[in-house]
Amino acid sequence: MKKIMYINGDGIGPELMAHAKEIVDTLVDVQWVEGEAGYETFQKYGTSLPEETISRAKECDAILFCAVTTPPNIPNYKSAIVTLRKELDLYANLRPFVSLPNVPSNYPPLRFTIVRENTEGMYSGIEEADANRATATRVITRKGSERIVRFAFEYAKKAGFEKVTLVHKANVLRKTDGLFLEIGRAVAGEYSSKIAVEDALVDSVAMRLVKSPQDFQVIVTTNLFGDILSDEASALIGGLGVAPSANIGEKYSLFEPVHGSAPKYAGKNVANPTGMLRATSMMLAHIGFEAEATHLENAIVQSYKNNVKTKDVGGSASTSEMAEEIKKNLKNTIC
Repeated sequence: MKKIMYINGDGIGPELMAHAKEIVDTLVDVQWVEGEAGYETFQKYGTSLPEETISRAKECDAILFCAVTTPPNIPNYKSAIVTLRKELDLYANLRPFVSLPNVPSNYPPLRFTIVRENTEGMYSGIEEADANRATATRVITRKGSERIVRFAFEYAKKAGFEKVTLVHKANVLRKTDGLFLEIGRAVAGEYSSKIAVEDALVDSVAMRLVKSPQDFQVIVTTNLFGDILSDEASALIGGLGVAPSANIGEKYSLFEPVHGSAPKYAGKNVANPTGMLRATSMMLAHIGFEAEATHLENAIVQSYKNNVKTKDVGGSASTSEMAEEIKKNLKNTIC
């Protein structure tokens, strides 16, 4: 039996996690293990990520994580998700963007993925400050660059994509992004007979995502650029509420929605469950339940076809109403 750690997180996290767990339990038998992380955890224990959560996570087959709050005004407060990514060496952040029916859009149906390096770059956590100056160290390594670019090409092969775009700013960040681009081109050469490759400046890609996102298939880039571009990309398919995310390493994996904890909506039954449930589908596929993952994704799509959707994507359903519709569709699919 697979063992899954669930981390409710803050804000809207617990209500979305409850729906996700219920749906998983209708599809497969798993053992749930609770982990604590986030701002509420910090208020209880003085840390946003207890050592017990990390150690128990290492005993599980996957982690299902909802959003946590990271307050900006607490000195030395560490982001729980960033810390987990580093502790578990979840070096690849995988964010697929797939259009849904009946979601207002100015674009043709989209299907592309952003692969983001997840453990270094501007999120290396090396910062200094005095009264007059603050600095952050951007770390780009040969190892980190090679493995994320290779991950992107292997993912493209498996998912049936034919082009990978290396995104950088090597014209200005000549040393750091210069290294990323150099290594990216070298790795791309190993796949060039089957997968096309282009490299592009991040500001150009930001514009092209608005102008013609259908031109992209797999984008691979560094940590900060990937974070920004993936939020932009989510707007193309309906917003942060519909986008899922996977964090993959050699040994461990963690799945989460792209959106934040949205504390002002906590307990109001208005949050869109799509991103959370799509992340759940990705988790099921990753741990070997491919058919069940497909059933869940199809049930989500059917909910949109039936126009049962939350306010953020033009509907009127509550969180629980949309989740119930997805559960109903899932039962019909399985039957």
